[in-house]
Amino acid sequence: MLSNRKMTSVSPTHSDGSASSLSLQDSWEIIEGLKGNPGNIQEPEKQEGFLLKRRKWPMKGWQKRYFLLEKGILKYSKRGAELKKGKLHGCIDVGLSVMSIKKKTKAIDLDTNDNIYHLKEMKSQQLFDDWVSKLRHHRVFRQNEIAMYPHERLLFHPSSHLSPNPNDSMRQVPGCVSPPASPHLHTSHPNLSTAEANIQEAFAFLDSPDSPTDANRLQEDFCRLANNSESLVSGRPLGSILGILEFPEEGWDLPDGSRPLVHQVSNESRASIPESMSEFFDAQEYQLTSSSSENEASDDDSYISDVSDSVSIDNAGSGGSSVQVARRRTTLPSPQPSSSSVSLWNILKNNIGKDLSKVAMPVQLNEPLNTLQRLCEEVEYSELLDTANHTQDPYQRMVYVATFAVSAYASSYHRAGSKPFNPVLGETYECDRPDKGFRFIAEQVSHHPPVSACHCDSNNFTFWQDVQWKNKFWGKSMEIVRIGTTHVTLPAFGDHYEWNKVTSCIHNILSGQRWIEHYGEMSIKNTSSDACQCKVTFVKARSWSSTVNEIEGMVTDTGGRVIHTFFGKWHEGVYQGVPPSAICIWRANPMPVDQDQYYGFTQFAVELNELDAALKPLLPPTDTRFRLDQRCLEEGNIEGAEEQKRRIEELQRGRRKVLEENNVTHKPRFFKKSKDDTWLSANIYWEQRKNPRFSREDFPVLW
Repeated sequence: MLSNRKMTSVSPTHSDGSASSLSLQDSWEIIEGLKGNPGNIQEPEKQEGFLLKRRKWPMKGWQKRYFLLEKGILKYSKRGAELKKGKLHGCIDVGLSVMSIKKKTKAIDLDTNDNIYHLKEMKSQQLFDDWVSKLRHHRVFRQNEIAMYPHERLLFHPSSHLSPNPNDSMRQVPGCVSPPASPHLHTSHPNLSTAEANIQEAFAFLDSPDSPTDANRLQEDFCRLANNSESLVSGRPLGSILGILEFPEEGWDLPDGSRPLVHQVSNESRASIPESMSEFFDAQEYQLTSSSSENEASDDDSYISDVSDSVSIDNAGSGGSSVQVARRRTTLPSPQPSSSSVSLWNILKNNIGKDLSKVAMPVQLNEPLNTLQRLCEEVEYSELLDTANHTQDPYQRMVYVATFAVSAYASSYHRAGSKPFNPVLGETYECDRPDKGFRFIAEQVSHHPPVSACHCDSNNFTFWQDVQWKNKFWGKSMEIVRIGTTHVTLPAFGDHYEWNKVTSCIHNILSGQRWIEHYGEMSIKNTSSDACQCKVTFVKARSWSSTVNEIEGMVTDTGGRVIHTFFGKWHEGVYQGVPPSAICIWRANPMPVDQDQYYGFTQFAVELNELDAALKPLLPPTDTRFRLDQRCLEEGNIEGAEEQKRRIEELQRGRRKVLEENNVTHKPRFFKKSKDDTWLSANIYWEQRKNPRFSREDFPVLW
């Protein structure tokens, strides 16, 4: 930490704004940071006390936590006594965070890229004002320190709570060390270079000191290592990095009492599983109790030694009959254009904490698919439901259904860099796949709020859902909460399964490589029988761990006894059982070799917007494939796409105005509302398509 110096006091910068006081209280206000050149700023006074902190997973409520703000670092724990003992739940560098406040609700939000922290002061307006004032001052102080001493930024890491003793000499260096790359990036990240991956691996060792003495040595060694970081990035081998440090050969204890895991994968099993599945799997991070909502580690030191790869799924989609597979395209007409000319900050800076579904975005930020087609991507791995419908054991059926629910997120892994088109009211999309044994139909049934409904049927299952999205931008990240319930029925057993969606978050919205994570708890129940239930945990990435995208689930009977367990990564595969005898239940299809040039699309996604001569006369004019802005973008015509997008949006505003003037409510064509306010298929689409009667029907002009 920097030594104390005589400094002059500089008041923190306040955010601009000429709106009225009442208006400011109702909206989010972005707190500006350091302006001008860095200089001597007096170290602000400490601030501490209780605040409410929203749990990291949705619908889990708020927790009372004790916070300490010191030298621009905000630390928190359950109680002040635990803070003094160094038992921290987390640390936030407010200087590197985007800060916004809402006076009316006494809310403070800090977006660190890795996490979005939602805080509240509920006791009094005075205490809220005190916290905001102190945070402003500490934020400017911290930014000034970073500007004057750039190496300070590398020396802080939110995992400083891993220090065995906060009062020892280790405090001379602020917190634990931090890698130059994002702590969540690992060897399976699509855009992580080999050098960055090597550095990341080196830092994984630094996070686990054996003792205060070892920790001090590690800190000192890291300071020397940091000075040579340029040579590391330029190609210095990992062995030379690790050669600087001396690590104990045996396992060592972490300060919380848990132990890091020794990786034991045989050469045979290593060759049979996905590359990043051969990483460490630490069971301590995946407790499925209600207390796991804050994602805190347990004392479980179980580990995975190796995993077998016996895929046992048969494609029963067509009842075993042979189906002639239509020839489909394998690439898009044009690669993805650059969006570097678009200033996202200018678009988003006035929308902190707001729903982005109503914010117009440039077409360069889109991908040539829309939300209705994204819903269709959720049934890419429908063979899991085919298998479930032929499985007699109800507990094993639940495993297949749960794995299908997890597989719906797989296609999003490479898609954080762009967004789908928003469907206009009345827009439809069909996907008829005899090769997979299903037919899919979707329709945009509501515009405000935006609601998309879909229905997919097969001889082996029926799948339906209606989804409303709430997208909120928090300064560096965008949080996506999907509201709605997903349903699946299996006709062979009369089962009716229901489950919720988890929260998604896109990080590095404004700069750096964007990446997406999904986190929360998914509960799956069979409403036709109470024989078993399932809970799947999407584990939130932790700033001090390289593990990301992990899931773990368990199937229990009516008495709560665990019958089956499964684990894996939502973008790679799911494994059932206990290592080393775990069996692969599902694995994601390989990506096209040039996916990075074509929006990160899977092969299934590439096929969704294809329009051939045989299909064209069968579709209603409202089908997404006829949408001109999306087609222009797919063909690489950016100017045409932007022009058509504006025209289509203007047409929608005109139709809405006519409905309002005539006091008429839009009525969806292929879906109807049930008694419980969910949208169900009217079961008329495929019948009308047979004749085809669409050519004789009266449809609105959408484009």
